[in-house]
Amino acid sequence: MSASDVQHVEDEDGEADGWEAVRDLPPSAKLVAKVLEYNETLTQSQLAEETLLPPRTVRYALNRLEEVGVVDSRFSFADARKRIYTLSIE
Repeated sequence: MSASDVQHVEDEDGEADGWEAVRDLPPSAKLVAKVLEYNETLTQSQLAEETLLPPRTVRYALNRLEEVGVVDSRFSFADARKRIYTLSIE
C-alpha cells in the first residue's frame, strides 16, 4: 500500500479514517492524540504532564483536535472545574 493509498483509507461507513484528520495537524496535536490513545481519559493538566508540553500548547492541541472531531470532552464528575478528554477514533 503506497502513501497515496493510505490517504484514501475509509471505514465501513465510507468516512475518512480519523487518523487521516490528525495527519495534517501540528506535532503537538499528534502527540496529544497519541497519549490519549494509550490513556483512555485525561484532563488537560494530566496531558501536559504526560506529554511534557506547556499547558498553553496542550490547550491549542486540544482545540485543533476538537475542530477536526477526533477528541471528545466532558466535565469531570470529580471536579466540575476540569474537563476530561477522550480520543474518539480507533
